[in-house]
Amino acid sequence: MEPVSQVAAWFERSFDFSFPVELHPNLCTRLRGTPARLEEIVRGRSQEVLLRKPQQKWSAQEHAGHLLDLEPLWTARAGEFIAGGAQQLTVADLTNQKTREANHNAQPLEQILAGFRRARSALLQRVETADAALSARTILHPRLQKPMRLVDHLYFVAEHDDHHLARIWELLNAGPD
Repeated sequence: MEPVSQVAAWFERSFDFSFPVELHPNLCTRLRGTPARLEEIVRGRSQEVLLRKPQQKWSAQEHAGHLLDLEPLWTARAGEFIAGGAQQLTVADLTNQKTREANHNAQPLEQILAGFRRARSALLQRVETADAALSARTILHPRLQKPMRLVDHLYFVAEHDDHHLARIWELLNAGPD
């Protein structure tokens, strides 16, 4: 029997966006580090362990692929902050259809990791130089139904990254390798 996950369900999370916009550089640094942390977690793991699907849920490799799958959403939302004028951020596909259909377990892990690193770098190139006025601009988040600043969006992405990194770590350390 597989142990119950200790990682809280993503959709049950709530978020407090009361921190200052001055955390923007810290969040960019945190986001820039996600590809390296992901690579470190999966390094040296057997394919059998990476592809294992306990209780028919996502494997560690599928979680990694999901991080890559969401980069276009994060980039689109960043673009909405930069362009201004949007009343609501792009709606996410809450069914994760892209990840379910991507067949990440059939792809080379190195391809997923390299794609994620490239996509994350592109996102950061768009947001790293945002000034305080841009960082403070608000747009409604469609699921949370809260106004979100660019800095809040970056925090949300970083928390999403950490959620999946924790789940990957948990899956990879669930049993013998």
